[in-house]
Amino acid sequence: MTQSSEKPVSEMSFEEAMAALEAVVGQLERGDVPLEASIALYERGAALKAHCDAKLKAAEEKVEAITLDGAGKPTGTKPAEDL
Repeated sequence: MTQSSEKPVSEMSFEEAMAALEAVVGQLERGDVPLEASIALYERGAALKAHCDAKLKAAEEKVEAITLDGAGKPTGTKPAEDL
């Protein structure tokens, strides 16, 4: 797959971005990529990492623990960081 036909990072799910990031790292670790392509791969890898970080942060902000009353009914939510 050429760079121009790759799915834009902003449209990727977390799982897609992680798989793409792993592929980029694998290519860079092999060291058989020409310099210009390595630079482009590194830039894409940086964008993928930032996208994954943002997706994780957004998910973290959504994760909440439901607090229950004595009858087992939800009474509210509690941020994950307070767990």
